Amino acid sequence: DYKLTYYTPEYETKDTDILAAFRVTPQPGVPPEEAGAAVSAESST
Repeated sequence: DYKLTYYTPEYETKDTDILAAFRVTPQPGVPPEEAGAAVSAESST
């Protein structure tokens, strides 16, 4: 499942981590979780 590859609930933050927030509006027919995963994938590269 695509959305699960970018979410790691057991991850522990480090002092060097940077927090970023995105507002996502999915296109019609795209589930919010999939749209969020796509933004996460693009912003991590």
